[in-house]
Amino acid sequence: MAIITLFWKDQIGLSLTEILLLQGIFSISMVVMEYPSGYLSDRIGYRTALNVASLLGIVGWGIYTVADSFSQVLIAEIILGFSISFISGSDSAMLYESLKANGEEQHYSRHEGRKSGMGQLGEACGAIFAGLLYASAPLLPFIIQVLVWVLALLLTRSMVEPQEKLQAPESHLAEAWKSTRYALKENKRLRYTILLSVVLGLTSYYPIWLIQPYMQDGGVPIAWFGPIWAAANLSVALFALISHRSHLRLGDRWMVLLIIVVVIAGYLGLGLVGGLWGFLFYYLLTCMRGLRGPMLLSHAQREIPSANRAGILSLQSLCFRISFVCTGPLIGMVADNVGVKQTFLFLCYGFAMVLPPVAWLFLHQLKKKSSLWQ
Repeated sequence: MAIITLFWKDQIGLSLTEILLLQGIFSISMVVMEYPSGYLSDRIGYRTALNVASLLGIVGWGIYTVADSFSQVLIAEIILGFSISFISGSDSAMLYESLKANGEEQHYSRHEGRKSGMGQLGEACGAIFAGLLYASAPLLPFIIQVLVWVLALLLTRSMVEPQEKLQAPESHLAEAWKSTRYALKENKRLRYTILLSVVLGLTSYYPIWLIQPYMQDGGVPIAWFGPIWAAANLSVALFALISHRSHLRLGDRWMVLLIIVVVIAGYLGLGLVGGLWGFLFYYLLTCMRGLRGPMLLSHAQREIPSANRAGILSLQSLCFRISFVCTGPLIGMVADNVGVKQTFLFLCYGFAMVLPPVAWLFLHQLKKKSSLWQ
């Protein structure tokens, strides 16, 4: 991740428009498999779904080691999209159901924060050396990535499936439609939790693909890219680890308000400052990413029935991916035409208008829930 945009630009020859288009197609591949893979995971088992994901990861990154054109990178991205689809929902569902089996589901947010934090810590450790690996041999990070997914397969094969067995529905299509209606129409708390997750997901996802050319335009030395990316992931890890305690201390209202302020400040700084040190405002967005994940996932998990847990979590990811497919290429075109710095400023204005009403809908439903409990 620390050098992938540079690889696409310098080794494959892609423009920012093509890069965002590539990520849009990557998202489409996830859209195609996102909900079906989550639903399938609920039926065949989370462990099996994660094994499939690891095998696809090996194949996808293996193609990258020989790719030299947009079409070959596209094939690799589609396979990796399928891989991540099988992970999406399955990992968090397995964690929640494992805790539930031991009567410890009330600790889910803490464990989700640890899971996210350790994942980001792993990415940070890789990013520290990414620039050096890329400088010595552009394909070396991709060869190592294949080995990482081989290790992932060995790990997923050693996992223990939660003991609860679910009865197969009479009609899989009817069951899938029923869970979709439940998540997006019948359960308003879950609906607006998903909506806020999607919007906040976009606020942290656009910069992932724009920050490297932003730093390049600002004159940041390429040798810094790995350590900068590592620091970004460490900030996500740290704030994911403290998300549970921060949520308990601040409560939902102040936690959401803090997240909105951090998002707007981050984008405003990226859009106005620029230069060698402008990228520091990106860390505000990575801190927000760490804070919001465990909190919103915890709210969603409490509203989801066990029979469709992975499926509905995948449905949430599906909504995010569709949103990115519809907006990502447009953002890339804007960046190509007016520059990345000005694009961050436009995004600041957009999120400043969208986030407050979405946050109000989310908090309003939580308040109604609280009044029902009393």
